[in-house]
Amino acid sequence: MYDEMMVAPMRKEVVDMGAVEMRSAAEVDAQLKDCQEPTLVFVNSVCGCAAGGARPGLKLALQADKKPGRITTVFAGQDREATARAREYFVGYMPSSPQIALIKGGRCVAMMERHDIEGRMPIEIANKLVDLFNKHC
Repeated sequence: MYDEMMVAPMRKEVVDMGAVEMRSAAEVDAQLKDCQEPTLVFVNSVCGCAAGGARPGLKLALQADKKPGRITTVFAGQDREATARAREYFVGYMPSSPQIALIKGGRCVAMMERHDIEGRMPIEIANKLVDLFNKHC
């Protein structure tokens, strides 16, 4: 685990975008279990591709007209219980961080994994997310 003082700005960055932070398995289930509206789950991370691509790309994508009704986040390597529970909803996908999922009806309908994020510019990530929003929201 990382020092909380180090990750606090990374958490805040996503919360400032409107995300509900989930720090326990119960909080994850409360947000995802029976959600009917499209819900984005951002698996945050301290890695460079989260800082340089995923978080800025998410911020750009959330400026779109069509987007999920709910934005949520867990922090990999910090909130282990919450992250593990969120990943239980990502059936068919290996754990990675960062990772961006769209959940609807309690199941994962779309996913951006680390390999979809790493090495890409924020605008590329945003464009892919907006495409997913248009398809699933």
